[in-house]
Amino acid sequence: MKSYSINEINKFVKGELVGNSDIKIEGPEEIIKAKSYQITFIGSNKYIKYWEESKASAAIVNDNLNVEPGENRAIIKVKNADIAMAKVLEIFNLPAPAFDTDIHPTAVIHETAKIGKGCKIGANCYVGKDVDLGDEVILYPNVCIFDETNIGNHTIIWSGTVIRERCIIGSHCIFHTNVSIGADGFGYRPSEDGRGLVKIPQIGNVIIGHYVEIGANSCVDRAKFSSTIVGDGCKIDNLVQVAHNSVMGRSCIMAGHSGLAGSVTLGDGVVIGGSASIKDHTTIHSGATVGAGSGVIADVEAGKTVLGYPAQDARDMLKQWVAIKRFMKKQ
Repeated sequence: MKSYSINEINKFVKGELVGNSDIKIEGPEEIIKAKSYQITFIGSNKYIKYWEESKASAAIVNDNLNVEPGENRAIIKVKNADIAMAKVLEIFNLPAPAFDTDIHPTAVIHETAKIGKGCKIGANCYVGKDVDLGDEVILYPNVCIFDETNIGNHTIIWSGTVIRERCIIGSHCIFHTNVSIGADGFGYRPSEDGRGLVKIPQIGNVIIGHYVEIGANSCVDRAKFSSTIVGDGCKIDNLVQVAHNSVMGRSCIMAGHSGLAGSVTLGDGVVIGGSASIKDHTTIHSGATVGAGSGVIADVEAGKTVLGYPAQDARDMLKQWVAIKRFMKKQ
């Protein structure tokens, strides 16, 4: 089991240590659940009340909070406790599952595929015709990469993920379990006789930038033509839908159960809350935020926060909710 002195942890997070400097830490934990050999964190005033009763020996604390270490305990004051705790989690992180062989004998790799240096390919993987894997790509068991797909260096793809033909994936990406990249976009039109639906061929692809992370069971569909694009640094939660021909800028965030309909455009740094839905052919400009559960049916200005269904300026929506609540109390 890993353990670090509180001084070692303080050097790692570059904070100010106050209190007992002889503490040994074996891991991080929530403030209520922490044991005497663990470190916790306090990032806002609402958690200060739990510190006195917590069994944790140490806490990482925002430096603008009034917290004292107490007897035989320590605190580390930092500018941002969330970021500092992420660094602590990193040093206590356990190693990833090991590969007994770099390429498992049950993997099926087409003779035309190019496999970069240091790649690891797990059991029952499929790597198709003219696929190009960069250096140190990891495919965990039961991953399928179809024809003419390119994947950049150091990308990690977890079990059950399927990447369809002709997709382009950047470097240092992480795709979690059962991600779908490049499935057909949802395109149908009524037939001429009005008695059925005609499937619209989806002949484009998906382009995903560098340092993108996509959560389990999320889908990024291929374009009808051209490309569905996920920009560098985007982070997509579990159970998220990105429909055909949508374009995400750099460093966007999409929380779980949210979805983009076809041909949606997100600027840079857009945040989409959980279960929010975005109408097709809508543009959400850079720095905007869509609140959880909201339904966006019109373009959103840069930097604006919208809430509700249909979504509108957050301040206006909050005023409406207050007015409705007051009205209901009078009934």
